[in-house]
Amino acid sequence: MSHSSAVAGEATYFDLHTQGLGYLNRIREICPKRGKPFLACTIAALNGPTEAPEYRYFDVTVCGAEAQQLVNRYASAVDQGRKVLMGFRLGDLWTDLFRYSRGEKAGETGVSLKARLLFVSWVKVDGKLVYQAHPKAESGDAAAEQASDTSAIAQPV
Repeated sequence: MSHSSAVAGEATYFDLHTQGLGYLNRIREICPKRGKPFLACTIAALNGPTEAPEYRYFDVTVCGAEAQQLVNRYASAVDQGRKVLMGFRLGDLWTDLFRYSRGEKAGETGVSLKARLLFVSWVKVDGKLVYQAHPKAESGDAAAEQASDTSAIAQPV
């Protein structure tokens, strides 16, 4: 947790960031009844041993012009079923309860992990590096180091 710097008269916040790598899925535009439309997607984040990783699914709101441009740029690759893996930084993690409406879990309560996608450090499409953030933009982001060693990672389910 880091404390953001305060300018005279501005509110200050405590930042909680989650970083990792994961597969980009379900890119969509959300048009709420109130408020402005926004870009959302799901990230299947990898967790655990590289030989048998597990996935943690984050339903994210894409924040910032650069992150929005990158998600939109690779939306067609996702739609074509290609594997879009990215290094990411999320902020403002929270949970949302919902009720399954169909399938074998119909009527049961589920939990969704929600966050804001703040930064994309790199992107690989089908194992080929197609985007790398400028080093100064990363400000010490360790996820970029993971970009070079992702060839043995399992595909999302």
